[in-house]
Amino acid sequence: MRVLITGIASPVARRVAGHAVAAGHEVIGIDRRLWEGCPGEVTMYAVDLRKRAAEEVFRKHRPEAVIHMATVTHLKASTEERYRINLGGTRAVFDHARAYGVGQVVFVGRHTYYGAGADHALYHREDDPPMAVSTFPELADLVAADLYATTALWRHPELKTAVLRMVYVLGPSGTGTLASFLRGPKVPAILGFDPLFHFMHEDDTARAVVEALGARLHGVFNVAGPPPLPLSVIVRESGRKLVPLPEFVFHVMRGRLGFPQLPPGAMTHVKYPVVVDGDAFRQATGWRHRIEDDACLREFRRTFPVRLG
Repeated sequence: MRVLITGIASPVARRVAGHAVAAGHEVIGIDRRLWEGCPGEVTMYAVDLRKRAAEEVFRKHRPEAVIHMATVTHLKASTEERYRINLGGTRAVFDHARAYGVGQVVFVGRHTYYGAGADHALYHREDDPPMAVSTFPELADLVAADLYATTALWRHPELKTAVLRMVYVLGPSGTGTLASFLRGPKVPAILGFDPLFHFMHEDDTARAVVEALGARLHGVFNVAGPPPLPLSVIVRESGRKLVPLPEFVFHVMRGRLGFPQLPPGAMTHVKYPVVVDGDAFRQATGWRHRIEDDACLREFRRTFPVRLG
């Protein structure tokens, strides 16, 4: 199958490409960034997904399936730029898919779609509402992209569409929200709170995406690996030091003295869990994670060691 992967230069998307090639697929990639050392089995185009050049890639190769991973999670970009990339790029994918005969789209989203809050269900199911819009407004563009992809299920029923809400990714690339939070020697927490964090290894994430492609899924699916762990356990096993702070001090210390820079909306995610029920995806695909959470944390600790003062 000819598979086009958007955002292919990201570390996890590269793993997706590797698993797709191993499964016998022909892989074409689009990204604004260059993929240095791109393997010969992958045809790479350094173009902006929202530009005419990207449409030309669709026209030329006529992919049978698209894996859409060209969304940004880093919050340093302006709100306007994030909306252009996340929502505008997602719309372009579905427009081109319909125009050039694509039969299947896999949209790779995030479990933070559900948001965190004191009165939220512990395990979110796929039909739970997107409370992140109110609890973490900085994620509104990612929620909008997810909702746009979800509407394709009824707007374009002829197009096989799978919306995957993936838990946090952790692995040797050191990229992603959780990895950024754990990067320094000291990890802040809010005094009196020890939320569960749901994550899995980036290679399991890549395998899950390719499994969704092979199963030709149609619908919304949470994707989760091992059970969630308390933040205190994650910090200890990754070789870091947990620093509980009163909430008002936490706000003041964001981005200072080695603490990570977090947007105001992230406070709820440091207090309350965002945990998902991944049974529907496992039942639909037979996929199972291979790397347990303790092995994942040990690898992260070896790859990104810190000195505790």
